[in-house]
Formats: sequence, C-alpha cells, structure tokens
Amino acid sequence: MANKINFNTQIFGRVRLATESDVPHLHKLMYQMAKYHNYTKIFNATEASISTNLFKSNNPCPPFYSVTTFILEASPNSFPKRNTKHPIFDPILKTINLDSPILDSELELFRTNNRISSIISEVESGNGVCADFREIVSDRSSNSNVFIAGYVLFFPSYSGYFEKPGFFIENMYVRECYRKCGFGKMLFSAVASQAVKMGFTKVDWLTVGWNENAIDFFLGMGAYIMQDVKRFRLSGEGLDAFATNDQEADKYS
Repeated sequence: MANKINFNTQIFGRVRLATESDVPHLHKLMYQMAKYHNYTKIFNATEASISTNLFKSNNPCPPFYSVTTFILEASPNSFPKRNTKHPIFDPILKTINLDSPILDSELELFRTNNRISSIISEVESGNGVCADFREIVSDRSSNSNVFIAGYVLFFPSYSGYFEKPGFFIENMYVRECYRKCGFGKMLFSAVASQAVKMGFTKVDWLTVGWNENAIDFFLGMGAYIMQDVKRFRLSGEGLDAFATNDQEADKYS
C-alpha cells in the first residue's frame, strides 16, 4: 500500500518553472483536467507530444515569450529559500494554514522523483535554468516529500487594440484534494505578477459555462466576463479544407 501523508494544520506550496523532467506528471494532470471537463474522447496528447511542444520545439524564445508552464508543488515541509536569484523566474513560496486536513490518495503517483538527474540535465542543457547547481541539488534532495499539485500553461498574446501584450492562460488545473486552500490563487498570482513585471497589460482565459464554482472563483479575484465575445474553432475536416482545397472550403462559407 502506498505511503500516505496527511497535511493536518499546514501545507507548504511552491510555484516554479516546469522542466522536461516534469512531462510525465504534466501528462497525468492534463488527462485529469480533460476528464473533469468530459473531454477524454478528444484527448490525444502524449508524453512525447508534450515534451516536443513545450521543450523541444526548436523555439529560440525564452520562457514567457513562448508557451510557458508553471508547476505547483505541495509539501508537508517548508521549502528552503534560495540564496541566489534565479536568472529567469524565482520560485514563489507560500505557507497555508489549513481549516481541515488534506489526504492525498495519489501521493506516489505525483511524487517528484529523479530530481537530481533532472537537475543535471537542466545544467547540461545550457539554458541558464540553474544559477547555483550545488544549492539546488541540496534543495531538492533534502525533501523527498514534494508532490505535484497542479499546473498552469500560458503564452504571450497581442491584440491590435492595446498598446502592450498580455498573457493568455490555456490550462490551469489544481488536483481536487488541494482545492479551496489558496493554490488556485497562488498559480494565478504567479502569472499576473510576471505579466506586471514584464509591463504587460492583461491576462485572459476561458472557462466552460457550466463550471459555476470556477466562475465564482474568477469573479471573486476581480476578473470580469466579456459577454460579447464568443470563441470559434477551426479543426478537423474544416481546418484541412481551408488549408488544402479552396473549392472544398467554399461549402463552409
């Protein structure tokens, strides 16, 4: 039986940049999100596709100027504060006092493992992810009870209406047992803080109309609903038609 850890009175959270070593966990989180929205029939992402699209797309743009993912980690132990500043993004730490205990039945499934090997890979990649190798190795090896609790995937967007760009949040997901204790706001705050830091003017996202809990959560954050906007999508046969055959596309006009 998997070891279970109860978060009784406090839980410690950290938001950090995702690395390629997080792909297996990201795939599980994305599938859980698809299941929550009843989208499993159209879910066809794989670990290989996630790795390619997020970390091996030959995109020269650094994080925040292309598709970027934050990972949310939870632990019963405090995360050590780093003595050196991260060259791209300083992880955000938060201590949350719990009103009721949390029992994570998927601890071993979402435990962060192979941490040291992933750090070595980061250093060898030469992307400037690790400012101080020894410090980060000490950080990640000193606490084995670190678990992936959620993620947010976003990218820069630009509209001709406004002077400056913004971020568009494509996916944001917190595992069920960690909801309603401040982690969702922690993820949104990380994106919003980065937007302000870069001089961006807005953060946009979509949600399904039936998810009243999410809508109330977003409104409570100070967000507002753009009632006059409807989302359109061209995919499948329609996309192929417009891409390859002008005559076929006429029937969609």
